[in-house]
Parts: sequence; C-alpha cells; structure tokens
Amino acid sequence: FNPAVSDFFPATIEANTWAGKLYGLPWFVDVGLLYRRTDLVPREPGSLDDMVALARAAQSRPGGPRYGIVWQGARYEGLVTTFIEYLGAFGGRIIDEQGRVMLDSPEAVRALTFMRKTLYDDRIAPLDVLTWHEEEGRFAFQNGNAAFMRNWPYPYAAMNDTAQSRVAGKFTVGPMPAAPGGRSTAALGGNQLAINAYTKSPDAAYRLIAYLTAPDQMLERAAEVGQYPSRHALFDDGRLSAVLATPVEQARRAIESATPRPVTPIYTELSEILQIELHRALVRQAEPEAALRSATLRINTLVDRTGMRELMSKRAP
Repeated sequence: FNPAVSDFFPATIEANTWAGKLYGLPWFVDVGLLYRRTDLVPREPGSLDDMVALARAAQSRPGGPRYGIVWQGARYEGLVTTFIEYLGAFGGRIIDEQGRVMLDSPEAVRALTFMRKTLYDDRIAPLDVLTWHEEEGRFAFQNGNAAFMRNWPYPYAAMNDTAQSRVAGKFTVGPMPAAPGGRSTAALGGNQLAINAYTKSPDAAYRLIAYLTAPDQMLERAAEVGQYPSRHALFDDGRLSAVLATPVEQARRAIESATPRPVTPIYTELSEILQIELHRALVRQAEPEAALRSATLRINTLVDRTGMRELMSKRAP
C-alpha cells in the first residue's frame, strides 16, 4: 500500500502517523471554527485582544447579546480542544518533537490565564460555559445570545435555517486569531480509515479505503452531510463550493491552521489528566500555573510508566 499522502492536508497525515509510521488515511476533516455575528462584529478580529474588544463592544450595544463568546468548557474532551486553540494562539504546544511535555511553559500559562480572564475579568464568556458542551454553545449563538462562538462545522447549515435560527444569514466563520508570538490554531478532528492488522482480506480493505477517500466520494460526503474533504485540491474545485454550506475559503484557512492532538496510544489517559487540571484552573480551584505544573508532572509520570518517551520523539520520515 502506497497512498499519495501529499494529496492530503499535512495535519491530517500527521494525525495518522505514530512513531514514524502511517497507520491510516483521513476520511474527512473536522476542525475548530470561530463563528462571528456579522451584524454585530463587521470584521474578523486581528488578534485575541482584538477579539475581546470586539466582543465587549457587541455586548455594550443597545439590544446587544448577553455573551461576547461561548465555547466548550465542561470537563470533557471539548475543553481540551478549546485549550489547544488558545495554546497555539500563544505559541505553545502540549508535547514537542522530542516528546517533552510542554504544559508548564510560559505560553501555556498565558493561554489558560487568558481563558480564565474572559470569564472573570473581561466577562465576555459566561460562567455557564464551564458546564457546556457543543450543543449548549450552539443554542446560545443560534438564539442570538452571543457575538462569537467556538465550535465545529456541524451547526453551520442548521444555523442558516430561518425556521430554527435567529441568526440565519448573519454570521460567518474563520480560524481563531493569534496572540503576539503565536499562530492562528484550529483543533483538528475528523475520522480516519485503517486496516486491521489481522484481517484476512487486506487488499479488499485497502480498495474500500481507496474508494472512500477518492475525490468523488469526498464531494458526495460534503454534499450530503457537510463534512470537509481531507484532499486539499478539492478546495480549488468549484463543485465543492457549490455543495458546502461553509464558505470554502474560510474552511480551507481553518484546516491549514489545524493542529492535531498529541498522537500517542496513551492519549485518552493524557486527555483525562488535562481535562481535570484545566477545569480546576477555570473554576478557580487552582491557579493556572499550578494546574499546568500538576498536569505536566502527572503526564510525565504517565509517559515514563508506559515507556512512551522514545516512541513519542520519533517523527514521520
């Protein structure tokens, strides 16, 4: 099997690669987006501080929304993906190329401090988000109660339906802005296709994967369920813009800024630790620096206990 990996967005290949070996192919892409009310915020924010200023200005308008921004802040995986976007915005990362846990870095502390500040100081995000998942945020934005929302692509079409949305035709999407020294970052999601190592029919399995990841099939999924193709060339194909609810160029920008979560067999355990420590800081049970120092210590212990340090330092060829 020798798939043309260069046909796919680089982040999607990175997410399927472990210890220098490709284990799957990306079927479709899910990616974090910043939704913006165009009637309240006429331009895209140029930085995180600019986003705060625009959110506060929208809230202060006569008849303005209750919230400046809503996001996923409950203690679950969605909180990790939200944090990843702020972390990248400040120039940080969870694990570096050498397999070192970087959660106690100054960049990580600034990112978590910024998230907490939007809750208690700037007050652009409601404390309710600390119990919210994707749908609670969607309903708040869809009902006209927020100027910005961090979410995935799935609600875009429904929120443009005048029968169920108060903001139909009044919003757009883009990637999360960066802070000085950082980069615009979107958390990468999506689905992958792989072959069971013990299958008796590997050739048939690969033919199925080749079929499902072919351009025509990706266009069909975009048309039927609104999922983003993982092949970058399709974003220059007029057929995609004809069927995708999301503006194609905005979707492309978000995918090009996408960052995979740490690629490791122990990710589930790593995420559970991070969820706990992030939430402790956001509900003010711990200071951001202390919470991230605890997360770093606990994840390092996990990495060493499972013998993953050397494997995590191997990069794709």
